[in-house]
Amino acid sequence: MANYRQRGNNSWELTISLGRGVKGKYTRRTKTVTVEDERILRAPKRLEMFLDQEWLKFKEEVEAGSYIAPAKLTFSQFVGLWKEKYADTHLERKTIYTYMVNLNTRILPAFGNLQLDQINPLHIVDFLESLGKKGSRKDNKAGVLSSGTIQMNHRVLKNIFSRAVEWKVIKDNPAAEVKKPKVVHKEIIPYDEAELRAMLQALKKEPHHWRMMITLALTTGMRRGELLGLEWKHIVWKTGVIDVQQSVSISLKSEVIVKEPKTKNSKRKIALPPSVLEELRDYYTYRVKERNMIGDAWQGNEYFFLFSHEDGRAFHHERPYLWFRQFVKKNSFRYTRFHDLRHASATQLINQGVHAKIISERLGHGSITTTMNIYGHALRSADQAAANKFENLFTIDAKQTDKKTLE
Repeated sequence: MANYRQRGNNSWELTISLGRGVKGKYTRRTKTVTVEDERILRAPKRLEMFLDQEWLKFKEEVEAGSYIAPAKLTFSQFVGLWKEKYADTHLERKTIYTYMVNLNTRILPAFGNLQLDQINPLHIVDFLESLGKKGSRKDNKAGVLSSGTIQMNHRVLKNIFSRAVEWKVIKDNPAAEVKKPKVVHKEIIPYDEAELRAMLQALKKEPHHWRMMITLALTTGMRRGELLGLEWKHIVWKTGVIDVQQSVSISLKSEVIVKEPKTKNSKRKIALPPSVLEELRDYYTYRVKERNMIGDAWQGNEYFFLFSHEDGRAFHHERPYLWFRQFVKKNSFRYTRFHDLRHASATQLINQGVHAKIISERLGHGSITTTMNIYGHALRSADQAAANKFENLFTIDAKQTDKKTLE
């Protein structure tokens, strides 16, 4: 028989008796549930049915050993519940991946063994402050974590504690009381034309798939996920256009998640330079031969990605970034990220006088305002250069006038 009693206007305490313990004392577990639905509160039969169901679920948890009293929950234990009951069903896979990397690398080592209800805002302030100090990186690199990474750790903590408040495990969210760390955006200085020429020269010594990927990243401005999600059926050979239709948001050892691109405008058609189109034809021939040689060992399933392992399996979503980082280091180029090739592509078009609207469409921005905000400085510089061209007109005219005066 269900055992519960009312504790407040809309809360009830459930009790499960576990019998006598080793020392002869009765042991029991209790849990408080709150009924928010007014329709249930107004209907005694429905309320009784609801409480009976909650009591049975609580009984199953206790008997299975999976119930942990909120007062004794460690942060690590609650993260397990958060992932199972919230993250896995409410968050995008790529978001979960990012959250778990930060949890396992930094947050759990700092908070894992602390009781959930004992963590206060000062703990979080100290933790975030420590991330900004030297030695906070876990990749053996010099320097400190970026401000964006520090803000991400705050976001993860805030999300987890929000669920704890929502589920009545704790009263207040300690992370909500801590000011969100400010992100300091570093100035992006894309490769100039000379640097790009040197990079393209160095690429000639690299494997065909990397050479082609970097070339497309530079000439199309496509995002990393869009390049990874690109299939041969998306190449319109007759018109020399890439039809961007999908993106790989995350790809792990045994799964690949292909979805629509980032925004509505990200579905777009991008024209290719003729020389790049010819290079792409050669690469297609190479890939088809590669697939035919593999035969039954092909593991690409229904996908035939431009960029993948030899057997057709999708690349891990971090692979292009990691390869490009090593490529830059090996050739002693100025450090830049894979994503910065997108910025280099846009800047080259700006310098060539291409209209911002066209650039916005090629990049798949939600609006031209986004393009103006990101590349405003480059656009203003190009505008000034354009204005300076008129100077020759007036200078020449002034010289001719002076000459006539002297005559």
